[in-house]
Amino acid sequence: MKQKDIFKYANSKKTLKSEVSMTDIDKIIYKNFDYDFNGVTTFDVPLIPELPEDFSIGLICGSSGSGKTSILKQFGAEEELQWNPDQSVASHFDSVEDAIEKLSAVGLNTVPTWAKPRQVLSNGEGFRADLARRLKSDCVIDEFTSVVNRDVAKSCSTALSKYVKKKKLKNIILATCHYDIIEWLQPDWVFDTDTLDISRGFLCRPEIQIKIYQCTKDYWGMFAKHHYLTSEIPPIVRCYLATWDDVIVGFSSSISLPGKIPPLYDGDNRNKYRECRTVVLPDFQGFGIGTRLSDKIADMHIEEGYRYFSKTSHIRMGEYRQKSDLWRATATNLKDRSKSGHKPKSKAWHHMTLETKRICYSHEYIGKDKKSYDPKWCNDNDKTAQQVLDL
Repeated sequence: MKQKDIFKYANSKKTLKSEVSMTDIDKIIYKNFDYDFNGVTTFDVPLIPELPEDFSIGLICGSSGSGKTSILKQFGAEEELQWNPDQSVASHFDSVEDAIEKLSAVGLNTVPTWAKPRQVLSNGEGFRADLARRLKSDCVIDEFTSVVNRDVAKSCSTALSKYVKKKKLKNIILATCHYDIIEWLQPDWVFDTDTLDISRGFLCRPEIQIKIYQCTKDYWGMFAKHHYLTSEIPPIVRCYLATWDDVIVGFSSSISLPGKIPPLYDGDNRNKYRECRTVVLPDFQGFGIGTRLSDKIADMHIEEGYRYFSKTSHIRMGEYRQKSDLWRATATNLKDRSKSGHKPKSKAWHHMTLETKRICYSHEYIGKDKKSYDPKWCNDNDKTAQQVLDL
């Protein structure tokens, strides 16, 4: 889909001037390079034409030195952040709910990362943490995705776009030198400082095709430190690897589930499996790969003739399943699994009561059109060789 509706040309400018005192070094250098310089530098900054009063995301895009930062200042100053080196990233937000929601909103979904101080984070993690704190209506953000690799840039743009639209935030303006994020960010308008064109409407977000393979347990080592629970997994597990354009992006595993569980239909004596670990590497969080990968692995088990269950304390995953028609809540869903027995002292958030109770989401995958209730699904071992997941 092409960018559409070119509606203004920014031909009005203002001129900025800077002046330095000329030293002997200056005079010699510029004389040798035949550069005619008297100590005064001028720079023309384009003025953005009138914009819609009500928009979600605007993007100023162009090459380095083309005036992006100067233009951005016409809309306000970027918030300066103070990070306490003795406190975790999560502790810098207004509340538990605010921390979980905003960190997840920028694709920083790895709980162990939330527990670290800002100064030890990688460039990609630090960029997302900063973005999470600045993200609100009427904010301006300079150098958007400039210090991160392009996978992080795309995933963060996707996550931010979804969050802004979901929360109905308004008048967020970003500046970047990278054009590759436009189709992932889907801004309401883009001002190009190189061409002085301003356009509105957005490109279709590219399709993400994830391939899933059965793999050995050895691959878990790549993902262990990014999971919020223990890094150990049971010795006997079924493991799956997810790739995007031949790059490893995710891992999932399942284990056999013993015990009696009420059947879904007469004669339902299927064996049962439970999700063990599902992890997406940090650079690829924000695309929605985790939930879709979990759904696909569950669906593969159903088509092989098994029932499939999952328990999680991860709020984003749990809340997704609460709203999904593909999963049904089990009898232990949202039950307190802590040993303390204390009554909660904090307010409920979504379906969780935070801080004083260890509440887990517990669901069974039933599939599209509740196909797990249909006895026709039987064993088909060939379906585990490779699966394709389109996002």
